[in-house]
Amino acid sequence: VEPAAGGAAETLSADRVLLAIGRRPYTTGLGLETVGIVPDARGFIETHHFRTSAAGVWAVGDVIHGPMLAHKAEEDGVACIELIAGKAGHVDYNLVPSVVYTTPEVAWVGRNEEQLKTEGRSYKAGKFPFAANSRAKINHETDGFVKVLADAATDEILGVHILGPQAGELIGEYCVAMAFRAASEDIARVCHPHPTRSEAGRQAAMGVEGWTMQA
Repeated sequence: VEPAAGGAAETLSADRVLLAIGRRPYTTGLGLETVGIVPDARGFIETHHFRTSAAGVWAVGDVIHGPMLAHKAEEDGVACIELIAGKAGHVDYNLVPSVVYTTPEVAWVGRNEEQLKTEGRSYKAGKFPFAANSRAKINHETDGFVKVLADAATDEILGVHILGPQAGELIGEYCVAMAFRAASEDIARVCHPHPTRSEAGRQAAMGVEGWTMQA
């Protein structure tokens, strides 16, 4: 293994290697040229609110730009149909959660710290380890943490990152909260059942203002 940024090579021993080379849009052979649609160099179809350059032709999901995720494609489909029906259709891609289904799982939604720093946005962070979560300890699944990022002035939740058991299930609460522009204090003051992993999400929200209780 050679680091992409340069440095010494390292030899690893393993029984199996999983090679993940990413995804690409499946637009070859669809006959797009017959209606005047030309994909970009990577094969994506350019759209404006899901409308292509060809009248009456719409595109959603993995063939257009954005996260190549099944739930994103589903939201695209709903919004597209609403627009076709003359209604208001919209997808906030900042609120599309991502999940890596490993053990432990990884899930996130919204901005990360690097993005907020690049944007010059002041933020506060709260972090809580699953090692201090009762349900995680009962189930012997204590690896990982929950991190909550909130605006330094308004306390609006800007991003949430979870590494740990069932992170993909836990991230949904924060998707709802962020859709309604909730503050970290809103989550921190909501009663969560005990013992559950969801308490780690609440404790991380408490940590934004430094009043974590269960650490």
